Amino acid sequence: MESSSPASFPRWAPSPSSSTVLLSPAEDPRFEASADHNDHDSVEDGISSLSSSMDRIFPFSVEVNGTTTAAAAAAASVVKKSLDDQSAYVRSRSGAYVRSRSGTMLVPLTWEDLWVGVGDGKGGQRMILQGLTGFAQPGQVLAIMGPSGCGKSTLLDALAGRLNSNTQQRGKILINGRKEKLVCGTSAYVTQDDTLMTTLTVREAVYYSAQLQLPNSMSKAEKKERAETTIREMGLQDSMNTRIGGWSRKGLSGGQKRRVSICIEILTRPKLLFLDEPTSGLDSAASYHVMKRIVKLAHRDGRTVIASIHQPSSEVFELFQNLCLLSSGRTVYFGPASKAEQDIEQGHDGKTSTEEAINILIRSYESSNTLKQVHLRVNEICQQRGGALEKGSHANFITQCLVLTRRSFVNMYRDLGYYWLRLAIYIALCLCVGTIFHDIGSTFGSIQARGSMLMFVASFLTFMAIGGFPSFVEDMKIFGRERLNGHYGVAAYVVGNTLSSIPYLLMVSLIPGAIAYYLVGLQKSFDHFAYFALVLFVCLMLVESLMMIVASIVPDFLMGIITGAGIQGIMMLNGGFFRLPDDLPKPFWRYPMYYIAFHKYANQGFYKNEFEGRTFPNNQAGGPPTITGEEILKSTWQVEMGYSKWVDLAILLGMVIVYRLMFLGIIKISEKVVPMIKALLVGVPKH
Repeated sequence: MESSSPASFPRWAPSPSSSTVLLSPAEDPRFEASADHNDHDSVEDGISSLSSSMDRIFPFSVEVNGTTTAAAAAAASVVKKSLDDQSAYVRSRSGAYVRSRSGTMLVPLTWEDLWVGVGDGKGGQRMILQGLTGFAQPGQVLAIMGPSGCGKSTLLDALAGRLNSNTQQRGKILINGRKEKLVCGTSAYVTQDDTLMTTLTVREAVYYSAQLQLPNSMSKAEKKERAETTIREMGLQDSMNTRIGGWSRKGLSGGQKRRVSICIEILTRPKLLFLDEPTSGLDSAASYHVMKRIVKLAHRDGRTVIASIHQPSSEVFELFQNLCLLSSGRTVYFGPASKAEQDIEQGHDGKTSTEEAINILIRSYESSNTLKQVHLRVNEICQQRGGALEKGSHANFITQCLVLTRRSFVNMYRDLGYYWLRLAIYIALCLCVGTIFHDIGSTFGSIQARGSMLMFVASFLTFMAIGGFPSFVEDMKIFGRERLNGHYGVAAYVVGNTLSSIPYLLMVSLIPGAIAYYLVGLQKSFDHFAYFALVLFVCLMLVESLMMIVASIVPDFLMGIITGAGIQGIMMLNGGFFRLPDDLPKPFWRYPMYYIAFHKYANQGFYKNEFEGRTFPNNQAGGPPTITGEEILKSTWQVEMGYSKWVDLAILLGMVIVYRLMFLGIIKISEKVVPMIKALLVGVPKH
């Protein structure tokens, strides 16, 4: 993982000419500014002076085999534009650029002597990062590069405060020269996986996210305008009404999806932007378009951008101002990207093996003036100490719940696998049940048939609710990304998911339930059918709640389905049908499993609803000619008759609430308690 620290002012990446001296704006005499309020004018004069000598300082249009490269010319254009944009940066009396002309605070980031270690499973530690020092500056993009396993993502995660709980870090990471925690609206992190809701259009995905992240003080019109402006900034205006697309429907290209992911994270105009492998899985053209947009945003708004990147094309590499090159967790090079090749070539003679060459380069860098300059710049930035971070605000809890409910409802409506496929399967199953038990009648033999049919509904129809687990796993991935970036809380997600699923679960309960209920010929009154449908509805919601808990503990798709099916299978055995309650072994199976299994209350509710108030002919020898439903409930099914069927329904509803609260609690515990436990098991990394 990596950690980065920004400088308090932008630096330029000049041409590889050995005669060029790298100067920051504060060091260049052409940027000399007075201490009064006319700093703006002096900055603009300095910019004008620099711009007039662009061709001499930035000879980016170079010839390769006699041909002028378009990529180099494009890079020159971007850098020239960045110089022009520096007039939008306002300096403090100390000379540091602290705020853009538009009022946005500039946030440099520095890290010094950063070590990160992880347990090796033998009581020791394996060091991932070893004594790294560096900085990232406003208005520029710092690229973290190196071979696989060198610590790029670790450094990025360390800087973003996202290290796993089983790791420990040592060293200083300062924001604006201060030891501060990244707060809401200050930073954004874009993962290398585009975890998006595939059923939404680009406009919908970004607008829903804007409603969640932006404060209630902004009107809906302002949030919509911010969303569409951000989409245009990333060059997606022609795809606004195109669905993102997934396995069932073709949509955006890989590069467009990556830009949508970036759109969602920059809605709050973060000062720090972390990107983990932003070009991963993209071709060279898509990679260039993505990075060009990012570089443009960094220059225009003075954002500090840090990106870990693996094997960029030459065109993409030329867009970077600064480079941090790692190998085996150590720095090989840190400085202007344009001078990297020149400095590295000076570090070895090219006659050694790769491993020896890397070690030589590391030792050469650690003893070079380049590292000394990095330390000087880090100290300079830290001494300037900018202002404290300005904490932003999100939408309030009620707004988040409403937005998440609407978004989830739309997703469920458009995703065929969420409820529509289940509805078709339920209808088919209920047609099978209705034809097998068709017009069951009121004979003595119908008693057992009724019990079997109701048990099938309570057990196997609810069991089929695990069919929505794949869609729910995808929802959990989106929730995990948005939760990690602070878009909303766990409670808002639980409320939104619950409210949005109610209409679909009611539909799945009513339509298939009516087919089975009336084909079989159960009690004809509407109130009896309504109770039947309500119990089925609550059981479906309860199983979905159970699968939410399973997904939070076992995020793997296949293992989650197996675990959920196993739990329900155990509950079925204790439901009071396969083995009557009095015959269950009392340790464990009768107490407590019989009372934990929701099938007990579902079966009892169905039985009471169907048998109470009815009379059946009695074919038992020596018995009365008829037998009441209450007698059947007590003797045949051993149902507890001390309370009404509505109590069984209330218990089921209570179990739904308990399961949802358990899900919320598990997420909270995994976020706070588990990291504390792991931190106690891992020592502070030592040199």
